[in-house]
Amino acid sequence: MGLEGYEKNYPGQLSGGMRQRVGLARGLATDADILLMDEAFSALDPLIRYDMQSILIDLQKELHKTIVFITHDLDEALRLGDQIAILRDGHLVQQGSAQDIVLRPADAYIEDFIKDINRARVIKLGSLMTPLNGALPADAPRLDAETVLQEALMAVAQSDSNLVIVEAQGKPAGQVTTRAVIAALHG
Repeated sequence: MGLEGYEKNYPGQLSGGMRQRVGLARGLATDADILLMDEAFSALDPLIRYDMQSILIDLQKELHKTIVFITHDLDEALRLGDQIAILRDGHLVQQGSAQDIVLRPADAYIEDFIKDINRARVIKLGSLMTPLNGALPADAPRLDAETVLQEALMAVAQSDSNLVIVEAQGKPAGQVTTRAVIAALHG
């Protein structure tokens, strides 16, 4: 987590990012089943904030903890959250995955809330996948369902055929058309 060499420092001697790392380590050291993180990274500069988000994602993959992460930053919620709840005036407006919220906003409030996000960094190919239609062209790009559109755009631009979505074993599972990619990016 990047704390090596700081064991003898006092909190006042640490940068904001290092203090956040220490706070995260302290929370994990309790071995609690659920961690509550309220605006944990809001006071950090963008580079350190992104680094801390990456550390949290890696730790979550390793430890499988339930983390309730409260933030006012939609991009942060979309990056970190498996399930996202959007509240308005203390009431739940929409709950679901990042894909659900971005592709199927519940109402005009959510549509307005998500209008400025970079959809290419959120939407995954699997959420646009349709069943395979006939024989697959040999040169069709094959991508994983978890691939976000931003990572797939070059394959879309260079291909004359649909993208083939493959399962973990490489077996074709479905397809994504160029039209579906453009529509998802447009909103």
